[in-house]
This record gives sequence, C-alpha cells and structure tokens, in this order.
Amino acid sequence: MMRTLVTGAAGFLGSHLVDRLLGEGHEVLAVDNFFTGSRANLAHLAENKNLEILRHDITFPLYVEVDQIYNLASPASPINYQRVPVQTLKTNVVGAVNMLGLAKRLKARIFQASTSEVYGDPQISPQSESYWGNVNPIGIRSCYDEGKRAAETLFLDYQRQHGLEVRVGRVFNTYGPRMAVDDGRVVSNFIVQALRGNDLTIYGDGSQTRSFCYQSDLIEAIMRFMALDYEDSPMNLGNPAEVTVEELAELVIQATNSSSKIIRMPLPLDDPRQRLPDISKARAKLEWEPQVSLTEGIGKTVEYFKSIL
Repeated sequence: MMRTLVTGAAGFLGSHLVDRLLGEGHEVLAVDNFFTGSRANLAHLAENKNLEILRHDITFPLYVEVDQIYNLASPASPINYQRVPVQTLKTNVVGAVNMLGLAKRLKARIFQASTSEVYGDPQISPQSESYWGNVNPIGIRSCYDEGKRAAETLFLDYQRQHGLEVRVGRVFNTYGPRMAVDDGRVVSNFIVQALRGNDLTIYGDGSQTRSFCYQSDLIEAIMRFMALDYEDSPMNLGNPAEVTVEELAELVIQATNSSSKIIRMPLPLDDPRQRLPDISKARAKLEWEPQVSLTEGIGKTVEYFKSIL
C-alpha cells in the first residue's frame, strides 16, 4: 500500500487510474483544477476513505508527502487546448517542472502521460519510440505537441542529472466511459452525434487512420510500466490495430443502430494523416498488449453515453 498522487485525476483517464489504484488498496491524493476534469468522474468514490481530493493547478508548486506520482494533468482534446494554448503549454512545462521537483525531493518514482502527438504528422508508420517526429512548432496544435515534447525532455534530463526514477508513456488515442460529451474527440463526437440522430461529421475524406485503445487496456499498461524496476522511457502505449476514420464512423452507426448519415467537412490545420503505434517495446518489457476489441469497446462506450445523454 502506497500513498499515490494523481494529477488530472478528475479527467477521463485520470479517474479510471484512481479507480484502479484504490481497487489495489492504495491511498490516493487526487489533484485537479477542474478546468477540463469533472467532479462527476470521481463522485462514485465519495465515501472511499482512501481517497483525498484536492483542487490545485500544478503550474503552482505543490507541497505534499507521497510515495509515487502519476502526472496526467493537461487539456488533451484539440477543442480544449486550442481554447487556452498558453495555459496548456504552462501546464505541460511548468507543471512538469513542479511535479519533477516534488518527485526529486521525495525520491519518488514518477509517471508522465506523454502523447502520440509528439510524433506530429508522422512521415513513417507505424511510429516507434526512436522516431523524432514531424511537428509544427508554431501551429494551432503546438501548445500541446511541443508542451509534451518539452516535458519529455525535462523528465529524461531529471533522470540523467538527478537519477530520478521516471516513466514516460506515449499514450495513443484512448476511449471509453467518462469521455466528455463536448470534448471534440472523434469517438465521443461520433457516438453523441449518432445517439442524437445527427449526421456524423468526418473531417477530410475519412481515409486518415487512427488506432484506438480501450481505457482499461491503457490503464493496465500504465500500471505495469510504473512497476517496471528499470528505466526504459519513452514507451508507446496504445493499440496497434489501425482503422480509418470512416470505418470508425460506420462502426458507431452500427453500434448505436442509428439512421445518421456521414457528412464531410474540411480537414483542420495540422491534423495528422496517420496514427499507429509500434508497441514492440511494451510487448517485450511489459508483457502487455490490448485485449478489448474496438467493437467491444465501442459497445461499452455507447452504453455509457446512452446513460448520460
């Protein structure tokens, strides 16, 4: 049993991580500024005596006593981070400095939720950890892309200079219950549109590809990575099954039994054409790979959105 700090704890992924940690008997300090996170995501844990919730913005220092840290704080959907680009960059860079400083003082192992966005609009596929990426440093997505890239630099430099135990996981597209209705991500967009009987909006011609990992598979990977007794960062964490956006739209229409049609809109600036992780390292080091199929995961996610709409 350890006392564990989770930042971004009221977010989609953060709240599922809190569930998992509490389920394994840990004490959890759940930190969030509730800018994009929702208290509703933690409401079912209100009576759990091992959970403490603290409203805090990690761009300001945090002085607590914990055994390990999971840093998941940051707006993660384009709609949210493009609305507050300066705050997003500060959260990813200044927030990383603050969490690393805390980990250094406590001699605590720390996990950083990085992202596949560090690869930008990749020119190779699949993307392995050795690929440096193709990122626009001054575009509308740069606050997030470059913020996460700078955070990776900080984490690995703290490891090299101070001997800090860091784990940097590059999280690819993940989905499941507790995604926000209006966060603009493709899975939630399609499901909400289908359930409301609206047309499903595809940006571009629909041939761009993504890989979608169900939340429980991703949380399992994070937990195994954090338990790894040696440094092997960064590591891709995601599902290597590639689908086109149009195939995803058709799957959602089928799962919701919707009569919605598919319409096409112009592709947003800097939207990547491909996202596909090479998870060879995760398979070898964590003995992990996703277990939940896209059809099964979409079905569970549809049921969640039915319950809240």
